[in-house]
Amino acid sequence: MNKPTRTVWNPARLDAAAFAQADASLEGQTALAELERLVEDLHLPDDGPVPGQVAWALRGEMRAPRTGQQPDVWLHLQASVTVPLTCQRCLGPVDASLEVDRWFRFVADEATAEAQDDDCEEDLLALEPRPDMLAVLEDELLMSLPLVPLHDTCPEPVPLGDPAPIVEAAPERPHPFAQLARLRGKGPDGAS
Repeated sequence: MNKPTRTVWNPARLDAAAFAQADASLEGQTALAELERLVEDLHLPDDGPVPGQVAWALRGEMRAPRTGQQPDVWLHLQASVTVPLTCQRCLGPVDASLEVDRWFRFVADEATAEAQDDDCEEDLLALEPRPDMLAVLEDELLMSLPLVPLHDTCPEPVPLGDPAPIVEAAPERPHPFAQLARLRGKGPDGAS
């Protein structure tokens, strides 16, 4: 008896057209440490490991063509992870939940994607070269980072800096030309 062969999909070099034609889906977890560009923005101890996993799912589908005769290749990417960022108020760690829920339409190549990009609302990716969906995942997570991560309420009171010490007014210095004016008003022997 022949068992049907099961296709193994590689998200790092995904054949998006075959994936969508098979109406396939793929789920996985990727260690945060593997997403080096994202790790650069995290609040981590200097020598500690990078904690956490990104849970992600991909689903492909073919849709009625927008133009031409061929159906369009679409891919749905979903992901979630909680990452430690630096609170911009207290400079301590603050956990931020990142969520990705994006649809991508695939076109033949980069030139086609560039030509159609200005005229469409959806995100376009090229079928060739085969896309690295883990790199796309990292791009989407980077774009979902908050611009200014903050605690709702910082765990420690935020020091606002030392108030400026009260400086007593400096004694008024005499005007440099005041002495000259006095001398000018006096006669040659010093009398007025």
